[in-house]
Amino acid sequence: MGVTVEPGTDNPTRLSGQDLAYGCPTVRARPLPVSELTLGGIVKHLAQGEETWTQIMTKGDGELPDGMLDMGQYRMADGDTLPALPERYARAAHATEEAVAALPDLDVGVPLPKTPWSPPEPQYWSARRIPLHLIKETAQHAGHADIIREALDGANTTARR
Repeated sequence: MGVTVEPGTDNPTRLSGQDLAYGCPTVRARPLPVSELTLGGIVKHLAQGEETWTQIMTKGDGELPDGMLDMGQYRMADGDTLPALPERYARAAHATEEAVAALPDLDVGVPLPKTPWSPPEPQYWSARRIPLHLIKETAQHAGHADIIREALDGANTTARR
């Protein structure tokens, strides 16, 4: 089943089989293509996301943080190690928790940085929406990680092979 998203929001409103793969039966039946995405790359991206969104929330200046649009955040670089990436993610998540706890009001408007996909007028989210966005990102990428893990070890959560 796919997810229908309420227009203009990130809110799923219903599930339907037609939504999956844009309603194309031949695409729905095709196995996953090869991807360059790795488990380490996912953790690196999640850490970068925590760092970036915490900076956006705490600075509140609407400036684009360094590295926010860097596509290298999705790949392990030569200096990245598997033990270091989860540690970075844990530190970033802890910093996010501390920043949220220090806010006087979660309803304060936070100016979003201008990105290539932004509308022309300034955009604002409440400080409350930023950790919710990070939770959504983490859940989405946990699904990606599960698909990668299943491709690597052949196991799945409903049946043993």
